[in-house]
Amino acid sequence: MHATPSPPGRALGRLGPALGAAAAVLALWYLLARSGAVAPALLPTPAETAAALADAVRSGTLAADLGASLARAGQGFALGAVVGSALGFATGYLPKLSAAVTPVVSFLRPIPAIALVPLATAWFGIGETAKRLLIAYAVLLAVWLYVHDGVSRVPSSHLRAARTLGAPLHRRFIEVLLPAAAPAVLAALRYGASVALLALVAAELGGADSGLAYRLQVDGQFLRVDRIFAGLLVLGLLGVAVDLVLAALGRRFVHWSTS
Repeated sequence: MHATPSPPGRALGRLGPALGAAAAVLALWYLLARSGAVAPALLPTPAETAAALADAVRSGTLAADLGASLARAGQGFALGAVVGSALGFATGYLPKLSAAVTPVVSFLRPIPAIALVPLATAWFGIGETAKRLLIAYAVLLAVWLYVHDGVSRVPSSHLRAARTLGAPLHRRFIEVLLPAAAPAVLAALRYGASVALLALVAAELGGADSGLAYRLQVDGQFLRVDRIFAGLLVLGLLGVAVDLVLAALGRRFVHWSTS
């Protein structure tokens, strides 16, 4: 008989491949930086990047930039996710509304947030409103697509059965439509969170005095490549952390989904 792995053992087993991949990437990064194939001034080693990151932590720069970026991305994501989810449920449930709205959204989706930076700046100035609306715009379009698709795939027979049994509209939504579409909503939120970080970069490059992308721009002007790598590392880790949190919430609240 095989012994059942302990909880720490199971966790290590799940993290093992990811840790192995991270170690391989760090090793390749170190070897490439030391090989001379790229000028040392343009490719720092992992240790030099870690030192730059530690300097940003000690100086308080990272905390200030991270706080500013999280506030912008969080507020823009919340607005875009709420509006995108509501619109996705409406168009997924109402075919006539879908026929009217889908062409408009399909037209807007290929237009990236960064292309709207000049227009948003002209309309709302260089303050926080323009940045949050740009992020909300990008998140809304991403979330709408997943939610609309998930709701439209809910079998109409389920809704008809609930209506036949006398369930009012709000109960059909809460007890039939929402649980069936919940996995799609979770996928929409996870994708929307990554889109929010992409739009954050565009928004902060359009004019800001703090933030992770703003700091990348400043460091790029002075060719502080070690700091640039540190900023990119923080952005990547932030995206991983947000996705892990949303995935954990999904396992907690959408436990009936097998996907």
